[in-house]
Amino acid sequence: MRAGAAGTITVHAIVGEATMEHRTIDELQHKADVRVDAPFHEPMSPRARLGRWAQLLEADPLRRLNSLDQTEYRGPAIRDGMRCDSSPISIAFDDPLLRAEGLTDDTYGAARRFFNLSDGQLHYVVCYCHCGARMLARDAALRVRSVTPRSQSPGLFARILRVFRQ
Repeated sequence: MRAGAAGTITVHAIVGEATMEHRTIDELQHKADVRVDAPFHEPMSPRARLGRWAQLLEADPLRRLNSLDQTEYRGPAIRDGMRCDSSPISIAFDDPLLRAEGLTDDTYGAARRFFNLSDGQLHYVVCYCHCGARMLARDAALRVRSVTPRSQSPGLFARILRVFRQ
């Protein structure tokens, strides 16, 4: 079932042969228990996801977090499965919003894919060689913000050129 235009829901049903019926929400109320549990919202962009992660870390800035050990020396399959309790990634996974957006677990691989980060970027955020065995949440937040793509607004040089071209 998916929302359509102006209170219409498209219901996919198989009755004998595959059929599709278009009914309004009011019509469906008489045939089924129709509930809207949560309003529809646009999925978060990778940049918004990273911003949310940084905010979660900043919410308890002095919290001590664990790093992942030597991510750069692990093969891809092993590295993708790496995790530890009280890591910056586990803070993200504890958030219901990020889980609802699709963060499947608190492993390195799930975080890399979900936040659309390269191995080098995530390595910088969570690896022992950059942070030591333990780090403060505020430092992890700074690292997350440092790998967050900047806005697409033009830089200073582009703005100056635009003034002279007018």
